[in-house]
Amino acid sequence: MMSIGDRINEFIGKTRYVVSRIFVHLEGEEVAPFLGILNQNARRVVDADGEMDTMGECLVNICEGLLQYEFYWKSASNEGDVFWNEGDAGDYVTELFTDSAQRYLSQPDLEDDEENDGLSLPVTDNIIVMITVAFEGEVPEIETDLAQRDSLKDGLKALISLHYKQRYRAIAIHFSPARLGEQLNSEQILINFSELIPL
Repeated sequence: MMSIGDRINEFIGKTRYVVSRIFVHLEGEEVAPFLGILNQNARRVVDADGEMDTMGECLVNICEGLLQYEFYWKSASNEGDVFWNEGDAGDYVTELFTDSAQRYLSQPDLEDDEENDGLSLPVTDNIIVMITVAFEGEVPEIETDLAQRDSLKDGLKALISLHYKQRYRAIAIHFSPARLGEQLNSEQILINFSELIPL
């Protein structure tokens, strides 16, 4: 439900910007292949050099992957805010982007290293995906508590829909661990991702 201030801003024709960050924690012996999907799309994002359509396609791939891996969802959380000024929204995107990039083991391996034998590397049982987006308009499915399984499913589907409606202004995707062979244990998750809420 919009506040009085939001209604006035909408009435006078101001654009409403939503900035949101979603955390999804996957746990289980079978989650490691999803790390390949994440790294493949991270490489595409870097190669796209900020081109929004490609970044949106990568976000769709990751959201569809998360929905397919729903059985392994362990915990989640989300945060965000509404802005009527594009500059303020951009500042908040930068703040969330910087925080996500500095999270534990969240620097991806963007080199194509064919000498790496994936079979010889230890595999992780935990993956944290961090999705930061900014978009125009109002999307109740994203602007709610997503730390519930059904709400999270609806939120991920809404993220996919926003790409096809071309409403994104910014997209950033981070994940931990971001490299094959790195492992993330329960203690590290508690210390570095304390906002997560069990699903």
